[in-house]
Amino acid sequence: MIHHTAIVDKKSKIFSNVEIGPYCVIGPNVEIASDTKLHSHISIIGNTKIGRNNEIFPHVSIGTDPQDLKYKGEKNSIIIGENNKLREYVNINPGTSQGGTVTKLGDNNLLMVYCHVAHDCNLGNNIVLANNVQVGGHVTIEDNAIVGGSCAIHQFSRIGQLAMIGGMTGVLSDVIPFGLSLGNRNSLVGLNLIGLRRAKILNEEIKLLQKFYDSVFFDQNFRANIQNIDEELKKNKYVKKIIDFIETDKRRPISLPENIK
Repeated sequence: MIHHTAIVDKKSKIFSNVEIGPYCVIGPNVEIASDTKLHSHISIIGNTKIGRNNEIFPHVSIGTDPQDLKYKGEKNSIIIGENNKLREYVNINPGTSQGGTVTKLGDNNLLMVYCHVAHDCNLGNNIVLANNVQVGGHVTIEDNAIVGGSCAIHQFSRIGQLAMIGGMTGVLSDVIPFGLSLGNRNSLVGLNLIGLRRAKILNEEIKLLQKFYDSVFFDQNFRANIQNIDEELKKNKYVKKIIDFIETDKRRPISLPENIK
């Protein structure tokens, strides 16, 4: 159903059972898959592909030019998966040539009021961004991460799987998978134990993760400490996830506990 006040370009591709509410504007290169609902006053332009069963609330803006002075009008795009909820005033920008030209949002994510996802970001699945989270360009957020309200995430930062960021945190350094990070400028304060239990990870596995954490993040020499831990511990799939995250990009700073030597 398309409301009579909506402006939907004839070149756009709108699948069956899509609901487009009052005063929405849909551009010519937009594709919206079936069972998606647009409430009202929503702008979707650019090369934007939206999957099935998404719900988009009033005053969301998707596809306007990146807020990057290096952007020179090159072709770019946004790809949004399935079953996402984008609440009021969410803004998502497409990519740039410096970051692969694509901004991606996976499946089953909740972006609350006033969230901004900048150019070239890659957000996975089952992520929650609470109210007013600002995600800078080229940021990666892995599956099942939760970011508290009014957080600002610096460009190129990485937030690992099942990590949790406390509200009003400025994220300048990468947060390991399963980590809990907070502060005016983020520091690591332990593992996201609540998130691990909600994910039904066995207590035995959590104890191994805690053993790894205690053995590695007690001082600044965390990379050297990784080399010294038990080889069997390194083989644990959750421990390996953290090690791989750290080793993938050695140029990026890793969030560490505050006041360690």
